[in-house]
Amino acid sequence: MTKPHLELTGVEMVFDTPKGSFVALDNINLKIKKGEFVSLIGHSGCGKSTVLNIVAGLLQATKGGCILDGHEINSPGPERAVVFQNHSLMPWLTVYENVELAVQQVFRKTMAKQERHDWIQHNLELVNMAHAANKRPGEISGGMAQRVGIARALSMKPSVLLMDEPFGALDALTRAQLQDSLMDIQQDLNNTVIMITHDVDEAVLLSDRIIMMTNGPAAAVGEDLYIDLQRPRNRVTLADDPTYVHYRQEVLKFLYEKQRKLESITPRRANKAAEASTQKDTALAVKA
Repeated sequence: MTKPHLELTGVEMVFDTPKGSFVALDNINLKIKKGEFVSLIGHSGCGKSTVLNIVAGLLQATKGGCILDGHEINSPGPERAVVFQNHSLMPWLTVYENVELAVQQVFRKTMAKQERHDWIQHNLELVNMAHAANKRPGEISGGMAQRVGIARALSMKPSVLLMDEPFGALDALTRAQLQDSLMDIQQDLNNTVIMITHDVDEAVLLSDRIIMMTNGPAAAVGEDLYIDLQRPRNRVTLADDPTYVHYRQEVLKFLYEKQRKLESITPRRANKAAEASTQKDTALAVKA
């Protein structure tokens, strides 16, 4: 049996707070194949970013762990590149220099100077930003800056690309353009992608799988939905596709029906417990 490319097993994450222990994640189990595009979706506070940070090596799970190609993840590494919602470019460096910073860090000892230059140019061309190589982040748009952030991440040759709502702060047209670019790049490079999103359409359009998280605290994997849509994908064609619409409805049902029902159970149980306690206190008072 083929071992998974990336595996999270029995992951639990507990944070110490002034009010005591807070269980953010409870028994997260995921197996991800090489080249899969996986989206994490769920309501705010369901632990999506915590899962991503554990895979990135920025957090250590309280229990369980994460294995990448047979090696345990316990610290950050260039084989796992992160793209944040904020591009996080160095404002005093040019577009070229921002990508060069990552390339120098990873390949300074293994690539010759000209080879590094060619590799930087190649990654800028991948995201259609070679023409702005000498501009600084303040001189380009937010969408262009996010493209540079993606180029910087790809320049490290990561086997896993981790994306934390990478298009969340962009306008609808720019977001659509970058989504299309990401699909093309991912198909060409066959990177494994794990992306956090709150956008149902984005998740269905881009993903091979959608991991739906239950509400926190003690968030878990609620459903694992496989998206069987042929690639390359065209958003206009898919808009009326019955299969696409079905997947979209499945995610919406989970988010706004199943999880809403779970939320409504808790207050009822609390009310029943309060009523029982009141009745007990009344009975004791009568006896007294």
